[in-house]
Amino acid sequence: MPDHPPLNHPRSKTDLFVSFTLLALQGFGGVLAVVQRELVEKKRWMTREQFVEDWAVAQIMPGPNVVNLSLMIGGRYFGLPGALAGLAGMLAAPLVVVLVLAIAFGGVSDAACAQGALRGMGAVSAGLIAAVGLKLIGALKSNPMGMPMCVGLAAASFVGVGVMRWPLAFVLLGTGLLACSWAYWQLAKQAASSGAQP
Repeated sequence: MPDHPPLNHPRSKTDLFVSFTLLALQGFGGVLAVVQRELVEKKRWMTREQFVEDWAVAQIMPGPNVVNLSLMIGGRYFGLPGALAGLAGMLAAPLVVVLVLAIAFGGVSDAACAQGALRGMGAVSAGLIAAVGLKLIGALKSNPMGMPMCVGLAAASFVGVGVMRWPLAFVLLGTGLLACSWAYWQLAKQAASSGAQP
């Protein structure tokens, strides 16, 4: 396993608040691409593998995934006050921006140019999310489930939601239970084999 240089950490709750505020203001249509670049590559608050694991937990928790992530990171470093600082950073400035945009967009929402702009932003967001997904695939090499199982679960989720149009909750429940069971079995196998060695 390659050695990583030591990770950084937020200097204060103010650092958390400002960092998540800047993240939120960059994330039009979804912040996954921005969050991964900022937290893993620039700030180095976590490794790529830690990001994948935390993002997976944030995805299955109720509420917006990046808000869940800000709560988790803030809580990890500064407890409840840190979680609240991260949450405030994610929500305060975007709330103001959304209110201003809602007032401005209300008068032109039916115009063809506004509708076209929204469709274009949706395509850009989808491309950003796909690019980050491809960038993070390498982190699955060290996943205890193994790359083939991870790819199989991703494909099953895509087919279930995108092709079969099954409810997301049922697909997550099915693939999540399968993934947890497989990971538990693989980790138990690793623990047994390492315990058997002298």
